[in-house]
Amino acid sequence: MMWTSIALLGFVTLQRLAELFHARRNTARLLARGGHEVAPRHYIYIVALHATWLAGLCLLAPARPIEAVWFAVFAMAQIARLWVLATLKTRWTTRIIVLPDAPLIATGPYRYLRHPNYVIVAIQIAALPLAFGLPAYAIGFSLLNMIVSGVRLKAENMALATCRVAP
Repeated sequence: MMWTSIALLGFVTLQRLAELFHARRNTARLLARGGHEVAPRHYIYIVALHATWLAGLCLLAPARPIEAVWFAVFAMAQIARLWVLATLKTRWTTRIIVLPDAPLIATGPYRYLRHPNYVIVAIQIAALPLAFGLPAYAIGFSLLNMIVSGVRLKAENMALATCRVAP
């Protein structure tokens, strides 16, 4: 059982690292196209939260069995996260980048929610620790995520208010 926990944590770690690489590449491309970053000061807190969340799981969870129901919730959130990435394509980034004259994305999960990725991340931050039987960890990081996401959403909503809606 320990190897499945380690494999899951390894997968999530590699996925998050790949997403950071993808986000950096997209950020550079958006900036090269005339985009500009909004509210960069809070970004370090997002990185610190996610890095600490994952590092703590790597320390606490490897010897724990995986609870199937919470793993299924996490897996569904992973699929939804891929839907967000596929919808945003080269506009997906971990920073708030405004691209002048580019319309807001209104397809995929953005048809239903203004900020689907934040909902998905909130689910993942709770579900993965719960899959390892760590409810206090899930609650603690969910509360921290709510605080950081609140700051982020305020900044992002102000930035998006300057964008036009796609026809």
